[in-house]
Amino acid sequence: MKKTLLILSLSLLVVFMAAFVYLFVGSSTPAGNIAWGVNFSIKHARAMGIDWEKTYEALLDDLEVRNFKVAVHWDEIHQERREFSFRNLDWLMEQAEVRGAQVLLVVGMKTPRWPECHVPGWIEDSSKEEQQIAILAMLKETVNRYKDNPALSGWQVENEPFFVFGECPWKDDTFLLKEVELVRSLDPEHPVIISDSGEFSFWIRAAQVGDVVGTTMYRKVWFSEIDMYVSYPFPSVFYARRAGLIKTLYGKKVIGVEVQAEPWGPELLYNISVEEQKKSMDLERFVKNIEFARNTGLDTLYLWGGEWWYWLKKVKGDDSMWNEAKKVFDES
Repeated sequence: MKKTLLILSLSLLVVFMAAFVYLFVGSSTPAGNIAWGVNFSIKHARAMGIDWEKTYEALLDDLEVRNFKVAVHWDEIHQERREFSFRNLDWLMEQAEVRGAQVLLVVGMKTPRWPECHVPGWIEDSSKEEQQIAILAMLKETVNRYKDNPALSGWQVENEPFFVFGECPWKDDTFLLKEVELVRSLDPEHPVIISDSGEFSFWIRAAQVGDVVGTTMYRKVWFSEIDMYVSYPFPSVFYARRAGLIKTLYGKKVIGVEVQAEPWGPELLYNISVEEQKKSMDLERFVKNIEFARNTGLDTLYLWGGEWWYWLKKVKGDDSMWNEAKKVFDES
């Protein structure tokens, strides 16, 4: 028995060491051509106190961004029980189309930006079952409206659905499958992206559900559980090797849907001082994060922070971050 346990322990140690070496040692080859993009949220721009239309136009015309990931917040497009309002989203899509830009739309109950789950007030106190019926109705309206839009590049269904984060009434992996099935049935021409945490997941479930896997990529964040900033120790190759596994096992591509290019502090971004913001994001760290993302070998990367760069420029008179971002999009 002792000999068996010893052999088993040594075998597990060898497997662990092999996995560690594979995921943490070495380097990856940067992608030859990277499609750089930016995340965008009308609601977040408003919360930052900036004009969301001017912000979007500046990203399009000054930075010349040609790939967007736009959050379709449920409570923005479905404020009234029997009425949908797509006016703002129509405008975003029209502006992108005119300039030849592509837009990845994020749909569902859980979409980017706090509180993550953007539930309309009129159904907030309803049962889970009633909310799910309403979500499917919202998905049907949205997909049918934009599936033939020339600017549409794909659908991200929910935001990190397997990662527990944000103020959400429930989590239901079975319902996610229904959402994806509905989107695919309505629009078989565009891919469905399922996103997952870049730091706390191997993306297996995301690969099983989606056509493409989207990963987050954060470097320094505030951990409220321990009241301090934490810098993740993962090297670029950690992302590259996992992406290679997903390609080998499932034949699916991995893209970076949230590359940190803004602060993550102890409070929401618009409630902390510039001094506090600089503790997790400044110009030097921005440059390092871009290089880190480039070295993962992923060829599609959406930066997280466009609204903040514009806020720094217009409200704080600091265009350093904006100008550095311009260098990145000059590559695309």
